[in-house]
Amino acid sequence: MTIKADTFAKSGLGEGLLPASLVPRLVAGGKAAAARVVPPLLFLALLLAIWEIACSRAGSPLPPPSKVVSDTWTLIVDPFFDKGGMNKGLFWHLASSLKRVAMGFSIAAVVGIALGVLVGQSTLAFRGLDPIFQVFRTVPPLAWLPLSLAALRQAEPSAIFVIAITAIWPIILNTAVGIRNIPQDYRNISRVLQLNGAEYFFKIMLPATVPFMFTGLKIGVGLSWLAIVAAEMLIGGVGIGFFIWDAWNSSLISEIILALIYVGLVGFILDRIIAMIGKWVSGGMSAG
Repeated sequence: MTIKADTFAKSGLGEGLLPASLVPRLVAGGKAAAARVVPPLLFLALLLAIWEIACSRAGSPLPPPSKVVSDTWTLIVDPFFDKGGMNKGLFWHLASSLKRVAMGFSIAAVVGIALGVLVGQSTLAFRGLDPIFQVFRTVPPLAWLPLSLAALRQAEPSAIFVIAITAIWPIILNTAVGIRNIPQDYRNISRVLQLNGAEYFFKIMLPATVPFMFTGLKIGVGLSWLAIVAAEMLIGGVGIGFFIWDAWNSSLISEIILALIYVGLVGFILDRIIAMIGKWVSGGMSAG
């Protein structure tokens, strides 16, 4: 049953609760929200139904959703338990992984943006460094792990190094592309206005580069999350990657599936956070 906005306003149901002028906007907002939320929910329900039917037969190698929920209910309802050692709830494993990602990604962001600015601004740096970056960015993340363990001798800094070296390349390359794509008119205006280095950076370079820079940061944070899950499977310790590997060794397939769902949700949230920060920074630059 659909109630039109004008019908709702004339009926007096909203009288004393909301101004009549707000009703159409609320209805429009509700429709827009439904248009975004309903289709994913429908496809998710369809996927779960197919999964349930396909995996409910005897001898299926994977459990159906109903069995995953029943097997992992304790982990779902109590993600904060800590019984010492590796026997911890999923919250602590995710928090440990996120801590490593935050440290490695922060290093990659600072160093990557600085190198991107250098490569974008200097033709000599571009010619000298770009071929090297293009070679190193194709190296798989886990290929760096033995080298970092040999050099750093500890698992924690080695994992952080792997995250940083994995995330840094898209940040460098996208920042450099943004710098090199600054219109020549902007550069000419900066010369006419006689802007110094700091003024040119904050008034010309940074606003023009922010969209490219945050594209690199979004790609980098996704790669960071992928890298830490894979690295933790090898280095051990508390972390979602080790949790998945330990569940595999114990043949706990339902726990693996639950962990993968959490990994996907956290990765999605990280991507949205970077996107929101990018919009906020771009809006601030435009307003300035």
